Amino acid sequence: MLVVRTRWQRLRAPLTAAGIIGAGALALHLRDPHVSGSWGFCPFLAFTGFYCPGCGGLRAVNELTNLDLIAAAHANLVFVLSLPFIAWGFVGWFRGAWTGEDRTARFLSSNWFYVGLAVLLVVFMVVRNLPGFEWLTPAPPTVVE
Repeated sequence: MLVVRTRWQRLRAPLTAAGIIGAGALALHLRDPHVSGSWGFCPFLAFTGFYCPGCGGLRAVNELTNLDLIAAAHANLVFVLSLPFIAWGFVGWFRGAWTGEDRTARFLSSNWFYVGLAVLLVVFMVVRNLPGFEWLTPAPPTVVE
């Protein structure tokens, strides 16, 4: 049985995702993640002493909401470099929902995409923890007394 969905039903998921992302960005703009403990802590960093690929991601979003691309890249370079691809995927998702066409990118159904992404994140994690690559690590949070 073929189920026909209205445009609003198709747009509900991308619009909800956009709203959640916007609310998260607003929250990160209003409550500064540069302050120690303001958003908790990274368990990987706390237990190992090494920066994970996501460390600095909240600070990068905060810096982007302050329109400081350089500081955002310093907080988490891989996240900032991935933003055009994330935006491209979101626009494709929204366009597909608007037109009713399945516009899922073929590379997302490929295992090679996920293997490559995992390798990229592991390499980034290793390199950002090597001596001489401190410029890839986020600045330590400030402690407010």
